[in-house]
Amino acid sequence: MGDQNLETLHAPGQTASTAALFGGPVSGLYATLGLFTTQTEELRLDVDGNYPQMTASGVVPISALQRIHWIAQLVSTAPNRFTGGIWFKDPAVSGFAYTAVTIEATPSFIPVLRFAKVTFSGMGLPDRVRIFKFKSSSFHKVQFEFDAEAGIVPEITTLTCAHPNHPSTIPCETLGIEEVYRRAGFDVRRSGDSIVPIAESGGDTVWSDAEMHDAMQTYWSRFANIPQWSLWTFFARQHESGTGLGGIMFDDIGTNHRQGTALFYDSFISEAPVGDPNPGAFINRMRFWTAVHEMGHAFNLAHSWQKSIGAPWGSTWIPLLDEPEARSYMNYPYFVSGGTTAFFNTFEYRFSDPELLFMRHAPERYVQMGNEAWFSHHGFEDAHLHPEPKLKLELRFNRAKPVFEFLEPVVGELKLSNISAEPQMVDENTLRTLERITILIKRERGQTRRYQAYSHLCVQPKNRVLMPKEAMYESVFLSAGTNGLDLAEPGYYILQAALHTEAGNILSQPLRIRVAPPRNYEEEYAAQDVISDDVGRVLAFDGSRVLTGAVNTLREATEKLPGRRLTAHARIALAMPLTKAGRKLYIAESASAVPTSAGVAGSKFQTVGSDIDQALRYLGPAVLENCAESAETLGHVDYKYYVDYVSNAVAKAGNVPQAAAMQDLLYETLSARNVKASVLKDIKERRNLYGTVRAKA
Repeated sequence: MGDQNLETLHAPGQTASTAALFGGPVSGLYATLGLFTTQTEELRLDVDGNYPQMTASGVVPISALQRIHWIAQLVSTAPNRFTGGIWFKDPAVSGFAYTAVTIEATPSFIPVLRFAKVTFSGMGLPDRVRIFKFKSSSFHKVQFEFDAEAGIVPEITTLTCAHPNHPSTIPCETLGIEEVYRRAGFDVRRSGDSIVPIAESGGDTVWSDAEMHDAMQTYWSRFANIPQWSLWTFFARQHESGTGLGGIMFDDIGTNHRQGTALFYDSFISEAPVGDPNPGAFINRMRFWTAVHEMGHAFNLAHSWQKSIGAPWGSTWIPLLDEPEARSYMNYPYFVSGGTTAFFNTFEYRFSDPELLFMRHAPERYVQMGNEAWFSHHGFEDAHLHPEPKLKLELRFNRAKPVFEFLEPVVGELKLSNISAEPQMVDENTLRTLERITILIKRERGQTRRYQAYSHLCVQPKNRVLMPKEAMYESVFLSAGTNGLDLAEPGYYILQAALHTEAGNILSQPLRIRVAPPRNYEEEYAAQDVISDDVGRVLAFDGSRVLTGAVNTLREATEKLPGRRLTAHARIALAMPLTKAGRKLYIAESASAVPTSAGVAGSKFQTVGSDIDQALRYLGPAVLENCAESAETLGHVDYKYYVDYVSNAVAKAGNVPQAAAMQDLLYETLSARNVKASVLKDIKERRNLYGTVRAKA
């Protein structure tokens, strides 16, 4: 654009010095004409008003097709004078090299008399000075439409002090959804609201996502399958998922996401706790909070505890820290310490500062509805969440960074902890059977899939007392299941688990992992055979005597891909069937095709003996040589299981000293990885048992 100054845009007969005498606010949107008359250079100044972020951002057209978005953190150096460094540019590589900005604002209670002089500097470049004229006290315009199913009356306002559990610091007022977003920095307008006949849901009384999407296109007066600052919110009775779904940002069909949200009044958000002092006010507040929460997702805001899993819009926005204790519309009240009671006791009906920074100053395409796609189907997924859980579920990996090699099987660990101050009764098979556990796997920018194990166990429940701070653990093979190979392709994935209880679901924190790309041609070539359902089954079941093709593939992998983490898993799958005698089923079409020991043609079982020596030749490199790496890729639970299993087999075969040595090595490895004391105690006891056996022998 060049460095020439633009003409100062003062009103006739008014100068900056006389305008300053009027005082008044300065935050808001400013604009001026750029070199290209079809584009406007913009400034967003955020230093006063509601929740000021001491931030400036702007858009600079540098060509007929390209615009640079910049953001600066400000400090006040004098009344209405602010300076700061430019810490964000999009695109990061551009012809806009300035690194600092100085802003001198001219305040006035008369909007047309407000101006801002902006000086860009840095990198040894001549100062670039621009004069901006005040345009709006908001940063963006947005239009809401509230449509409702026939018979549902939307609750779009709340009395902030109606419920006795509220902060003493907030003003007692009737607060509307529109005002919430005005205070967040938006010029909110309402379009005409409509009544949606229940018949449009397909003849039943509940709504599916597809039916809501159809209703949105039919009844939303501003529907257009394009990015626009406009949002449809639908108030309905119930989703087909049942009463556990209170609200949802459902619009992820097609290429333009985040245009539609929905609230369901026949759900848990309409249930006050037993004994609540004002159940009507509790329900109204919960419905109001849920509506603002789901609409927040339409602005591309993540849950407060999910921020660190990565921005769905790529890597250009700043890394975000989780805010699990935030009193924000984007947090779940029952997720904070102390639960819902503690949340609303200090909730001030606002978004957190990082959320406000994003909504006000991030590049428009990140925030605008229908623009950048939302990375996940959001809302109260699946079912009613436990209001104040006494147990905590974790899905984790025993490694410093959740990065997996290409072709490395992904083995996770489930941990269930008692976080209450009292003993809790649990079924000790909860984590092993997965009957009450749901695990979701989502590839970024892809579809969410539910993990389906190859087998499901039906076992008799066995109660166990879990003491305060005590936990139980179980490994889970996540790479493959009846859905196929969910984690085979390179890229980023998000995983989350849920424990289903009678009182509600207990969710784990979402976990982001990365599957690295192939290192070389050998890995790419091997993938053609390794990435298959049969190989997935052999790895999941620790070997096979029947799926010989998959077994041969894994044997070749150990030879052609030495040093890769896949080989540790492959060697275990090759070794485990050899550690004990078993039966092998032969299926043949003629007698000659069946081994003579089987007798006659057809399907016959043949007993296959153990081969401990061969098993150890496979297992040695897998668990006894590269111990630390094997413990990391197999996970602590499985690594101990395999060493225990093999050492027992070795002891039974008569080599007790070798079995004892394996336990010594196991103790050394897991001790170095800081496993809990009870695990190390178990290893010592097993090791001492081998010593006793040897002494008796």
